[in-house]
Amino acid sequence: MKTSSGCVLGFLLMASPVHAQWLNHPTPGTPRLRNGQPNLSAPVPRQADGKPDFSGVWGFDGGPSLFYIAGGLKPEEIQAWARQAVERASDNLGLDDQSTLCLPEGPRFNHFVAFPKKIVQMPKLMMVLAEDLTYRQIFLDGRKLPEVGTPSFMGYSVGHWEGDVLVVETIGYKDPTALDFAGHPHSENLRLTERYKRLDFGRMEIQETFSDPAVYSRSMTVTVKGTLLPDTELLEYVCTENERDRRGQKLIGTVTEEMKALKPVKLEPGVLAQYVGSYDFRFPENPTVPSIWPVTMADGQLLLQGAPLIAVSETQFVWASGDRLTFFKDAQGRVTRFEIVYVEGNLVGKRMPDGK
Repeated sequence: MKTSSGCVLGFLLMASPVHAQWLNHPTPGTPRLRNGQPNLSAPVPRQADGKPDFSGVWGFDGGPSLFYIAGGLKPEEIQAWARQAVERASDNLGLDDQSTLCLPEGPRFNHFVAFPKKIVQMPKLMMVLAEDLTYRQIFLDGRKLPEVGTPSFMGYSVGHWEGDVLVVETIGYKDPTALDFAGHPHSENLRLTERYKRLDFGRMEIQETFSDPAVYSRSMTVTVKGTLLPDTELLEYVCTENERDRRGQKLIGTVTEEMKALKPVKLEPGVLAQYVGSYDFRFPENPTVPSIWPVTMADGQLLLQGAPLIAVSETQFVWASGDRLTFFKDAQGRVTRFEIVYVEGNLVGKRMPDGK
């Protein structure tokens, strides 16, 4: 049986938890408004040494970099074998993606808002815990990066402070992992530089720069937005409990075969342009965390999150690794939302007012 959604994202959402434990347990030290709700605009909390404290449960949104991190690169700036790897990953419905194989996320660890992360910060060590039981250790004790003899899924990380910004350098990633859900590969010489900045009590930004000259002729820099999730906790998620269903019963066929049956159509630029804009997309696991998904146009091609949308009718498209997407309009003909078909139900992106 072929799934209605080929993208790994669909499987993650299908198998992931809807709620976290201790839903009604207030997080100690959280500033409150008069109505008792967390005051996410309160000042940045600080540790005893005056440095910003990043501790807490966070939803991290990597934006378009989750799906297509190399959007700013020209084809000639990517090794031919790497471009071919992306084409294969798209066509085979993400069958060999690390998430489908129940492997750790590696360098894209911070990019998926549906799965929250918990930061535990101490003066000499910062730990980042994930619901899938993976973790990162970021050493703040002044040690240097190691000589890597054994690459690992999460790499080796050290950090230092530049004022209120925490700068983290990571090397030693195993190369089976990808940089995004499109399947952009990396070598074991990948270097990730992160700059953590807490903007206020409820928001942080992480500027991430990926450098891998063996694959990409220049580095790629993306910004991950973090939204604090107070008064909740992580909930264990073990994807191997669903691996047999994912690989053995649902991932059948290719996008190429599917597109032959669907018969793509050519739409005029004016028709495509009506869909361009920003859409407020909320993952069911984190409905309070907005994830702004842009629909753009480039060279007559409509894109969602940097990945192509292939038209099969005036309102219906195929996106990413075979996902079906439909745009909807109101009585006045204005585009109001899109819906993506996943096996667990349709997920909605609501059109935002122009300029938002």
